[in-house]
Amino acid sequence: MIKGRQNKWAVLFVGPALFFTVAFLLYPTVNTIILSFMDRYSENFVGLQNFIYVFTSQTMLTAFRNNVLWVIVFTSFTVGLGLLLAILLDRVRYEKIAKTLIFMPMAISFVGAGVIWKFVYAYRPPMVEQLGILNQFVIWLGGEPIGWLIEKPWVNNLALIFVGIWIWTGFCMVILSAAYRGIPQEIVEAAKVDGATEWQKFRHVVLPSMKPTIIVVAVTMIVNVLKIFDIVYVMTNGQFGTEVIANRMYKEMFAFTNFGRASAIATVLFLLIIPVIIFNVKRMKEEEA
Repeated sequence: MIKGRQNKWAVLFVGPALFFTVAFLLYPTVNTIILSFMDRYSENFVGLQNFIYVFTSQTMLTAFRNNVLWVIVFTSFTVGLGLLLAILLDRVRYEKIAKTLIFMPMAISFVGAGVIWKFVYAYRPPMVEQLGILNQFVIWLGGEPIGWLIEKPWVNNLALIFVGIWIWTGFCMVILSAAYRGIPQEIVEAAKVDGATEWQKFRHVVLPSMKPTIIVVAVTMIVNVLKIFDIVYVMTNGQFGTEVIANRMYKEMFAFTNFGRASAIATVLFLLIIPVIIFNVKRMKEEEA
């Protein structure tokens, strides 16, 4: 009797959450996978035709290349700079002010940040007054203005990635700063007594102690950058070799009205994120054990 009553309460509390999970997560996922095997208007079955396009189209290959570049450069710099700033700013006098200024870009929407940096990178031909502050500095230094968002394939992609780093470094810094402050001071003092240098303390004490947090932050950045969209859409819309997977999915869906290709790209993006999620779950289980 008591067990049955407990089951009713369990269903009462879990039921709504389960319903919304199925309705807004599981069903859309399954439906998207089904649509990925249909034609542009979701009327006829076309087999693997959409996936063949995804893995053979030059546009999609460029998008994959750019996403790999984003994952490597963006993740390395956001986590690396975040860790460096978390440790260095902990020792300065105006720590709170410095951390607030670095974290402030997170308060700006990604679209707003894209608009701001589009003006910073603005390019005009030589001998014409520049609107972009970055090119104005280049001219003051005696150089020629650079088409930061036009020069492909590396200059414009790295310029876009820098905007992402500018936004997310503050987030990484705050999380890693909390982990750094959580390191027991007894361990650090013991390393000092043993004559360890600053580098040795960082390598053998700080880094191992912060490793779980660093992994969590890195995984978070990888998931974010795999579905990067806002910055690219606002600043270049994927032109000049800056296309990324999520932006191409948006174009296929809303610009070209090709639901089949858009669903195939969404499915591939979903499959790319799954290994990262599995890794994170395994790591969390290992920590609990």
